[in-house]
Amino acid sequence: MESRWCTACAKPFVPRSQSPHQTYCPEPDCQRERRRLWQKAKRISDPDYLENQLQAQRAWNGRNPDYWRTYRADHPAYVATNRLKQRTRNDQGAMSPVAKMDASAAAIPFQDGLYTLTLLDSAGVAKMGVWTVRLTLAVGSSGSP
Repeated sequence: MESRWCTACAKPFVPRSQSPHQTYCPEPDCQRERRRLWQKAKRISDPDYLENQLQAQRAWNGRNPDYWRTYRADHPAYVATNRLKQRTRNDQGAMSPVAKMDASAAAIPFQDGLYTLTLLDSAGVAKMGVWTVRLTLAVGSSGSP
């Protein structure tokens, strides 16, 4: 067979005769990328596959409850790098508002009155179908519009 270019690493390879449509070379990193992309597409297209994957992950987490605690204890460099990355994410998040479920603790309680809701651009991160809105008092404090 003639050689082809690997989709992952862009290096030439000779496909196996049993796989005439092979597009990834046999290198472990390239095969890992092929499987990762296949699983990503499968989770999107097959809700049963996605649910099975989630159940398997929950079961593994149940059998290994101390995995991350042990991993962090054994890998201090990972902890340091992760903390640095989290600080960067926190700094970036400070620039855009984040809406979370049940996170409506206003610093100043709202007064009774008529308000308008205006949908803002999707600059912030919203979870669970939350909208980022601006509240504007539509009725003056004297009760007249």
